[in-house]
Parts: sequence; structure tokens; C-alpha cells
Amino acid sequence: MIPIPIVSHDGNPMTPPVRILHLEDSPADHRLVALTLRRWGRAFVLRQVDSLAQLQQGLDSEPCDVVLADYRLPGFTALDAWTLVQERAQHPPMVLLSGAIGEAAAVDAMRLGFADYLLKDDMARLPHVLERAIEVHEARRARELAAAELAASEQRLAELAEHLQTSIEEERAAMAREVHDDIGGALAAVRFDLAWIARHAPAGSGLDSHAGTANEMLQHAIDASQRIMLNLRPPVLDQGLAAAVQWLAQSFERRTGMAVQLHCAALSQPLAPALQLVAYRTAQEALTNVHKHAQARQVRIELSDHEGVLTLEVSDDGRGIAPGTLKKPRSFGLLGLAERARRAGGWLDVSSQPGRGTSIIVSLPLTAGPLGAGSIEELEAAP
Repeated sequence: MIPIPIVSHDGNPMTPPVRILHLEDSPADHRLVALTLRRWGRAFVLRQVDSLAQLQQGLDSEPCDVVLADYRLPGFTALDAWTLVQERAQHPPMVLLSGAIGEAAAVDAMRLGFADYLLKDDMARLPHVLERAIEVHEARRARELAAAELAASEQRLAELAEHLQTSIEEERAAMAREVHDDIGGALAAVRFDLAWIARHAPAGSGLDSHAGTANEMLQHAIDASQRIMLNLRPPVLDQGLAAAVQWLAQSFERRTGMAVQLHCAALSQPLAPALQLVAYRTAQEALTNVHKHAQARQVRIELSDHEGVLTLEVSDDGRGIAPGTLKKPRSFGLLGLAERARRAGGWLDVSSQPGRGTSIIVSLPLTAGPLGAGSIEELEAAP
């Protein structure tokens, strides 16, 4: 049985008492500790235990703020007690109080995780040692709690970013279908009507000329709708990543007049559609940045899948990225690419020097990552 605890009512009555579990087999030393703590100025509850079984019972019976332990006890040492204490998820700090302990033993105890140690000959310092051990422990717990809350917050933000990106892909797919089915169908019907008007226009009325002009404008609208549809969700992705990147490079070259060098090694295995989409969107965003900001003359795209990693690199010979630009709060494009790569189990690297171009590299492990290996349609329609 655990002896009746010694209770002190000293100190501020509004401050809860410090709960101390004293592992000590000497009643005289236990009374000496109690007398010393009465000069502490704080209320405390001191309970004595003298075996590992009683220590376990004391820890289970009620919360404890600190464990104060002698080093050598019958049949075990404080190191054995520490093994028992630290198994608990929310274990209290442990202070070593001994009359005979070598320096090596004290160092080992501190290395194992003891909060502090004190010789019984220096008992007067005990209140200060306990105060400091409790403060350090509470500060460490506060840091651990803050770190856990930060990690949980980052996880929630990552999940939100993934949800938003999935929503964007879903909206892109829906818009592409609407452009193809509704707008494309309507424009095709208008083209037939214009052709009929041109064929049946009276000679010399000028209707055939107006119909021809309208047909040219209509062709521009059809080309624009097809370009928008392909940018939103290119069907060429169904033919594989290499074909999609080649189409993207050719389209970029025609639109901007900028030379594009494409080096695509033969891929050693079929790619999960989700990984293809991540790589394709990275190339698309990188080329958009080149067109908007780089002032480059040429672009180089390399695609390979060596040693189980899919690697896509987009580099240019433009003006580069100014130092600090990547750390701006609104650098959402590259932040989005990095988050995409992270969710796929990979990583994004951006290398740039002012006046010497920029290189964006995405590396994606070919094994199934967090995005899974579903089809692009499943990825775009995910909740």
C-alpha cells in the first residue's frame, strides 16, 4: 500500500499544489525531503513509494507533476524506474536525488532523459531543482503541443489545396466538355448555314461575299474554341505523356514563335494517369511562365523515367528569376506545382540565376503515391 501522503498548505491558496511522487525506501530521507520542501513557499503533495509496483500504482492512481527518485533501491535502480515512467504517453519529469552516485551514473541518467539530479548533501537546493524541472517540462510540452498543432494545420492546408486542385481539374473537364458539345456544335451548325447562304445567294447581291467573310471569322472562333478545349483538358493525354508533352511543345512553339527542343527518352513502363496529369500540368505551367516572364529565345524540355523516377525538366535561356521572387506570398503557380508533386510523393526543384535562365524539374516516383493510379477522369471527378 502507498503510505498516506504529506500535504503542505503553504503558498498561494489559488495555486494548485505540486504533486510529487517520491521513490525512496528510507523513511528518514523521506521526512527530510518533506521538511526541506516546507521552506519552498509552494503547496505540495508528497507521496512516498519504495518499489516499482508501488511506483506503477502511484502513477496510475492520480496525476503526478514530478517524480523524485533515489538512485539505488532494494532490487532495482532509478534507471529501471525511469524505464517504467517514460512508457507513459504523458509522463512527468523525473529528478534523481541520491546520497551516493558517481559522475558517470549521473551523466547516463541525464542522457536517458532525467530532468536533473541532486546530491542529498545539497538538499537545500531541492525546491529550486524541482521548480526548474517542472518549468522546463511544461515548456517542452507546450512546444510539442504547438508543433503538433502546426503539423495538423499544415495537413489541413495540404488537404484543402488538394481539394481545390481536384475541383479545378473537375471544372476544367466540365468546361472542356461544354466547349466541345455546346459551343463546338453551335459553331458547326452556323458553318452549315453560312455554306447554304453562299450557295443560294443571288448573283451580284453581295451575300456570298458577306458569307465568305463570316465564314473566315467563324473559322477563327472554331480554332479558338478548340484551343481552349485542348488547354482545359487535352484528349492527347489518353495517348500517353510523351505524346501530350510533344503536342504541348508544338502548340507553344506555333503560338509564341519560340524554339522548343524536346528530348523524350523511351519510357520503360506505362505511367499511372494521375502521374501523367501532374507532369503535364507542370510542363504547361512552366511554359506559361516562360512565355509571360522569361523573355527567352528558346526552351528545352526533357522527359525520362530512369531508376524508378519520372523526371520532367523545362529550362529556358531567359532572364531568370530575381532572388526572393519565389518567396513572395503570391507565387501561387510554383507553389501549386510543388504541392502537386508532394501529393504524388515527389518533389519540385526550381533553379535560376538572373540573366542565365531558369530550370524547373519535377521528379515523381513511379510506384503508387498518395494520388493513386486511377484514370484521369477519376482524378478530375474526385470529391
